[in-house]
Amino acid sequence: MLIEMTIKGLMVDPVTNMPIVILKDKDGDRVLPIWVGIFEANAIALQIENVSTPRPMTHDLLRNIITDLDGQVDRVVVSELKENTFFAVIHLTVRGERVAIDARPSDAIALALRTRSPILVEENVIDTAKTVDFTSERADNDRLQKWLESLDPEELGKYKM
Repeated sequence: MLIEMTIKGLMVDPVTNMPIVILKDKDGDRVLPIWVGIFEANAIALQIENVSTPRPMTHDLLRNIITDLDGQVDRVVVSELKENTFFAVIHLTVRGERVAIDARPSDAIALALRTRSPILVEENVIDTAKTVDFTSERADNDRLQKWLESLDPEELGKYKM
């Protein structure tokens, strides 16, 4: 089953210093942290904050190409979690034909923000993510889990590049 999610915030993991995109479902019952690269986090942050760049960023270019080819992004889906790596699919309609393209979740999310497309996550990905050890040391994982559970809504979205 697919769960529609929105971006709750963009933060920095206090253990690894890597950016994390925090997704939440509409009811706020489910939260999914996805670790992303610094450049992808920047692309997401710029769009969240409605910052215009003098030249198109990669995700702006991708949106423009899709639009110019008479296409549209229907939705993006975080579809799998394998060996601590998230996978996503961008679902497009191009000239009436449906197309699915493999993508990194960070790229899919950055594109979804630019096209105002829904971000969906397979329910089993959310369930699996709860049981995966993303860090090499259990103590770090426990500390990160406690940090994620104690997130203050006021702190979300204050991530700066």
